[in-house]
Amino acid sequence: MSAYVLLATWTDQGVRSVKDAPRRIDAARKLLEEMGGQFQSLHMTMGAYDMVGIYDAPDDAVAARFILLLGQQGMVRTTSLKAFPEAAFRAIVSSLP
Repeated sequence: MSAYVLLATWTDQGVRSVKDAPRRIDAARKLLEEMGGQFQSLHMTMGAYDMVGIYDAPDDAVAARFILLLGQQGMVRTTSLKAFPEAAFRAIVSSLP
């Protein structure tokens, strides 16, 4: 599995219905699990992003499908980052000429 960082900001529609956000988060978690992934953590944040999540997905295509499905709902805008664990980082760096 690959790890991904999800940076999310509320849309106007999303913040207007923020009281429903816990239910939407539960639905997103279930959707991701049905796609073979899982959330490692999810945090409400202050600053440039309203939420930050770390999740695992079987591959990049599943991760892309997941964030597109979230975006279709119109409640958040997302930025996604593929994350490499420390062991992979060390292997990448050690392979440099």
